[in-house]
Amino acid sequence: MKSNRRCWPVALFFFLLWMFISGAGKVSGETVIDVWKDVRTPPAPALKPVVLDSTTTALLLLDFNKQVCNNERRPRCIASIPAVAKLADRARTSRVAVVYSLTAGSSIGDVAPALAAKPGEPAVTSGPDKFLGTQLETILKDRGITTVIVTGTAAHGAVLNTASGAAFRGLKVVLPVDGLSAEDLYAEQYTVWHLLNAPRVSTQTTVTRTDMISFK
Repeated sequence: MKSNRRCWPVALFFFLLWMFISGAGKVSGETVIDVWKDVRTPPAPALKPVVLDSTTTALLLLDFNKQVCNNERRPRCIASIPAVAKLADRARTSRVAVVYSLTAGSSIGDVAPALAAKPGEPAVTSGPDKFLGTQLETILKDRGITTVIVTGTAAHGAVLNTASGAAFRGLKVVLPVDGLSAEDLYAEQYTVWHLLNAPRVSTQTTVTRTDMISFK
């Protein structure tokens, strides 16, 4: 009996050695590409109603110009316009600042007619980060803005980078999920996940829907 007991540690040692050599249970060397098919989608976040101070809030309408927002390239952008247009109407009625962005080579006249700018509403032109190389930060500061509602396309481009830039600058970010769009749903899903989980961005971000936003 004693002999058998002494054999157990030896057997366990050789079993663990075999696992190490054969790679059984090995995970440390795996990359996300190796386990891509095993990645599970996180649960959808809860949408939250928000009541915003109209005097310190700005609605950002990002890249709704026809060069990138069209049925051929990005039909989901076209589909998002009615909801964003209703939000823009309510924002203007409440005297919320409205700011546009455009992609290179476009003009304010290229914005979808339902979202056409009103006189005096500013626009900036830049790449994915609308703060980069533009007066956007100054425009917001001059108006005393502390919260931005971010809508537009592409979700993983202008929306993701501009919302992150706003959060890094200490602004609160409100993200209506029916106001962002991309070529496919994964990009939209990733954008929402990123803004709700990225360091220093997640604490500044609230995910909602256009009809869950009200102004006071």
